[in-house]
Amino acid sequence: MTADLDRHVRGIVDDVAYLVLATSDPDGRPRTSPVYFSHDGYRDLYWVSAADSQHSRNIVRDPRVAGVVFDSSVPPGSGASAAYVTGMARQVPDFELEKRCAVAFRRLVGTARAFTPDQLCGEASLRLYVMEVELWEAHLPGVDPDDEQAPETRVEAAPAL
Repeated sequence: MTADLDRHVRGIVDDVAYLVLATSDPDGRPRTSPVYFSHDGYRDLYWVSAADSQHSRNIVRDPRVAGVVFDSSVPPGSGASAAYVTGMARQVPDFELEKRCAVAFRRLVGTARAFTPDQLCGEASLRLYVMEVELWEAHLPGVDPDDEQAPETRVEAAPAL
């Protein structure tokens, strides 16, 4: 079942363009932000955000982040699945941009655009961020399809290739 779960998580992450990123505000309250993301081997997740956005400022203060990737177009009750991710995030420093941009924009979904290092440094308002993944989990529907009260669960997965 582990190989199936890993493949399942890879399918979700490869097919969905948005990560709902969770950070912590200075007062400790959770803050969620949808970010368009890409990945490199399921080990590093990348997104571009304004350095002065609240979630970017939260990452500078506390790099611990979490997120969920799911298909929001699936109707409720259809057994939709999700991939949960936990890790450490940071702004990619200028000296890493050439290397990181080369991998960050290889797997773009839909109408996303790639950025060059020059567009993400200096006076530019946008910056590249990376989450170094520590844990992937798969969301599974209740264990008993005949029992609507059966609990949903998360199971650790290892989609990295």
